[in-house]
Amino acid sequence: FYDLVIEIAIVRPGPIQGEMVHPYLKRRQGLEREEYPNEDVRRVLGRTLGVPIFQEQVIELAMVAAGFSAGEADQLRRALGAWRKRGTLEDFRRRLYDGMTARGFAPEFADRVYRQILGFGEYGFPESHSASFAVIAYASAWLKCHEPVAFYCALLNSQPMGFYGPSQLVQDARRHGVVVRPPCVAASDDGSTLEPLAKEGNAVETHALRLGLDRIQGLSAGGVERLLAARRTAPFRQVADCVRRARLDGRDRRALAQAGAFASLENNRHAAHWAATGIPDDLALEAGLPSDRMAPEPGVDLPKPDAAQTILADYQRLGLSLNGHPLALLRDRLRRLRLRRSDELASRHDGAHLRYCGLVTMRQRPGTAKGTVFMTLEDEAGTVNVIVWPDRVAEYRQVVVGARLLEVRGQWQRREGVSHLVARVLVDHSDWLGRLPARSRDFH
Repeated sequence: FYDLVIEIAIVRPGPIQGEMVHPYLKRRQGLEREEYPNEDVRRVLGRTLGVPIFQEQVIELAMVAAGFSAGEADQLRRALGAWRKRGTLEDFRRRLYDGMTARGFAPEFADRVYRQILGFGEYGFPESHSASFAVIAYASAWLKCHEPVAFYCALLNSQPMGFYGPSQLVQDARRHGVVVRPPCVAASDDGSTLEPLAKEGNAVETHALRLGLDRIQGLSAGGVERLLAARRTAPFRQVADCVRRARLDGRDRRALAQAGAFASLENNRHAAHWAATGIPDDLALEAGLPSDRMAPEPGVDLPKPDAAQTILADYQRLGLSLNGHPLALLRDRLRRLRLRRSDELASRHDGAHLRYCGLVTMRQRPGTAKGTVFMTLEDEAGTVNVIVWPDRVAEYRQVVVGARLLEVRGQWQRREGVSHLVARVLVDHSDWLGRLPARSRDFH
């Protein structure tokens, strides 16, 4: 558990700017020895292998190494809290150096401690704060491991939040064996829910994840409320019955039909759209119609949408698809260009030169990364993390910022179970997506 506490604190600007991350990782792996100039410093830094990770350690280190009084240490704490006002910390420099020199510490140690303190001036975590986050992280990891359906359901119902959008969460859920069912006028609630799952073979899960009607873009809250109220009265018999009893306007009908939410009543999405939109508004919005005015529209033999049409409609209305991934439709084209799939990269050796193409799902440009951009790309088999160094960002700025479908040519890095593709050349293939509304989550 304490590893979690440290992991949460060590990725903050303070430890990164103070150059504490790599020394800690090397010591945690046994590649570097812990060193302490005396037992007082060991007492302060021993639990983090000789590297100050938490704000409290910096304060206590000033007391034991530089002889700060409790009052001076509190002033230093306040200066650390004055985020990014580094000039405030400069006021303590001479006092820190003089105190450490008087106590026999080497100048190199004093320099390192001061750089670490300056790093914490860029924001660092108190240990108690990090421990509180670690409890949440541990509980979340336990839920994902032991109750994955409930875990993903809760995340979907908490959107928008975090790094990952609904599409990435649903794909990850399915890769972990969760059965995900689409929004449905006969079964979905407002939000995502758990549904009993018939026991099959050695299946472990007892429930499936049913996506809620709130996933359908363009469906009004009032439409959802009336639909659920009508369904509680009696199940829907056909598309027209649902439209009339829920008093759905034209916009709500189109949204439900294009999202495939009428599938339990009409499996042909084109036919469902015809049935839903063919009812005049004055009839659809009028409750309690006499039976002679409830007669169904004559049937029309319409072709079912093909895979591309279905996936496009899913992304337009749901932002995701349970019927396939856009990259699967482009796979033959990508193969001809020798662009590999994400699962094919896993076996490649460290240092291999690769070409990969995927949907851009995330961009990050942390202030501590000195201009480096981190991207996550996705295809039908998984995701690939891409590192774009500042010189590549400068050369391909428009592509980095705007591409929806991105080809990356670069070097594969695979170390200690973590893999990245370090970009050398970037090519924007967004035009291949046509009208597909693929959106990324961008963080700066």
